[in-house]
Amino acid sequence: MEPVIIVSSIVRSHDDPIKVVESVRSIFPEWDPDNVLENSDFPIRRGSEEISGSVDSLDNLLSILRENRVLDTALDAMAMRADEEGAVFSLSRQSASIGKVSFDLGENPLGGTMEVSLSGRDIVLWLEQATWHKGRDDVPREVGDELAMSETGEAAEWFGSRSS
Repeated sequence: MEPVIIVSSIVRSHDDPIKVVESVRSIFPEWDPDNVLENSDFPIRRGSEEISGSVDSLDNLLSILRENRVLDTALDAMAMRADEEGAVFSLSRQSASIGKVSFDLGENPLGGTMEVSLSGRDIVLWLEQATWHKGRDDVPREVGDELAMSETGEAAEWFGSRSS
C-alpha cells in the first residue's frame, strides 16, 4: 500500500516562491501546494512561510534514484528518521531545480530544502521494497543493517567483509 506523502518547503523572504514551486515539481511533478505565495517587490515584507501539499507517489523520485544507481544510499537516507508509522527526509531544492536528487542530512544546503513526510503502515518495509534492485540478490540490504551509512553520511566499508 502506498503511503500518504506530504511535501513541504519553507519559502524565506529572499526566495522566489515561483522558483521554489518549480524546484519541488521537478522531483514531484504533480505537487500542488495548499497555499501559493506571490512574488513581492522590494522591500519584501513577507517573512518565512511554509508551503505544503500532497503527492500521489514517489515514482519520479525513485526513477531518478534508479537512473543514478543510488538506491541503497537512498534507502539509508530515507530511513534515518523512520519508525513503524512514518518517515521524514529532506532533499536539496537547489539540486532539484536541475532534476537531481541530493539528500540533506542536516547540513542546511544553499538554496533550501524540501521535506518529504511518508505516513502509513510498515513504512520501513515499504522503503525497502520501493528501493529494491537486482544487486540485492547478491548483497541483501535492510534498514539499519551493518551496511547502512552513518547518520553523518559516511559510507560503510563492506567490500572485504562479504568475501569468504
